[in-house]
Amino acid sequence: MSASDTSLATNLFQTLTGADGGKPKELSEEAASHEPANFLRHVASLTMTKLADGLIDPKLVLSWLMQAVGAPAALVSWLVPVREAGSLLPQLFSAPHIRKMPERKWAWAAGSLFQGLAAAAIVIAALTLQGMAAGLAILAALAVLAVARSVSSVSYKDVLGKTVDRTRRGTSTGIATTVSAAGVILFALILMSGSIERMSLVIGAISLAAVLWVVAAVTFSTLREEDQPGEAQDSIGLRELRLLWEDRDLGKFVIARTLLLPTALAPPYIVLLAAQAGDNRFGALGAMVLASALASLVSSYIWGRLADRSSRKVLIFTGLVAAAFLVLAVMLGWFGLMGTIWASPLALFGLMIGYQGVRLGRSTYLVDMAPKDNRAAYTAVSNTTVGVMLLAFGAASSALALAGPAIVLAVYAGICVVASGVAFTMKEASE
Repeated sequence: MSASDTSLATNLFQTLTGADGGKPKELSEEAASHEPANFLRHVASLTMTKLADGLIDPKLVLSWLMQAVGAPAALVSWLVPVREAGSLLPQLFSAPHIRKMPERKWAWAAGSLFQGLAAAAIVIAALTLQGMAAGLAILAALAVLAVARSVSSVSYKDVLGKTVDRTRRGTSTGIATTVSAAGVILFALILMSGSIERMSLVIGAISLAAVLWVVAAVTFSTLREEDQPGEAQDSIGLRELRLLWEDRDLGKFVIARTLLLPTALAPPYIVLLAAQAGDNRFGALGAMVLASALASLVSSYIWGRLADRSSRKVLIFTGLVAAAFLVLAVMLGWFGLMGTIWASPLALFGLMIGYQGVRLGRSTYLVDMAPKDNRAAYTAVSNTTVGVMLLAFGAASSALALAGPAIVLAVYAGICVVASGVAFTMKEASE
């Protein structure tokens, strides 16, 4: 990189983060010298992968695609569990191999590359297969994508901690989430306009997602990451779960993160509540994508900046924000207003703002709280535990839904309040 390029990167970095060039809080002097360029590479890579995530969203886009190719409904119902569990559960077992790597950026880059290849496989399956065969092929490709995502996830926080200093990590994620949300909004508006035949548009979006993951892998591989000796232990495995009770801070964090799962699980129940009230408008693919993307756009950068000051407080506030909008949805349904033109969009939009804060707060808190030499293990233990609890939450919610979506949302609101209480008892990690 030339001197002029370095100066431009430094100026942009300082503008985005407010960094004053002072002594690094956690990075070595050499790592600090590369931080501006590394920060921008983080933002670029995350922007591409987050946009790809939005374009291939299993809850919305892949669900529609599965139905379009005639896949059985039973297979469609497995999309979200395969995606979420596949992203979280393997991390406890992939982490030991990542910990042996002196430069762990290569694990993230490999994960991103295989996500791109899996997305390309989904496109091929949709274009060449129908019915059960198409559904099984798409699910298999999604499973590969989810496992590859888990590799990137378990390595990312460690790389972030080695290349971006404390108090600026949440900002990088916040900027990427905001920029990618703008791209997803454009996709949603095109979907809603009907200007392009929907099947062609969805296939094009997933194809673009595949390209973005591959380009992100190349970009991330150019990070200047300091070598550190690979850790010699053969396995993390289940025995590392002892960290949950040996480190009370990690235990409290995992409890709070688990109790905040309703922020991710509640949106379908808001849509169902609105549908029961006669409002099916927000069940449309484009409108759902738009609501989620708008919430990301208006809140992610702010949540990221706040997380750099106190990720603990972000988790407290987001639990309360989510609870407030869940209660609002229940009250609107109770008073017969959920079928109005503004009710379901307002409730869903507010909930997704809370969800974005949870995602940024939990990521920043874990990086700041975990020991520098053990971030991969802490990330793996946290994600694997939450992956198991996610399946339990999903099963319990399905049973509770027999009583109606309003009951599920009310219970979720109470759980979010409890989550805020648990987060209140956590130590500050950003200082």
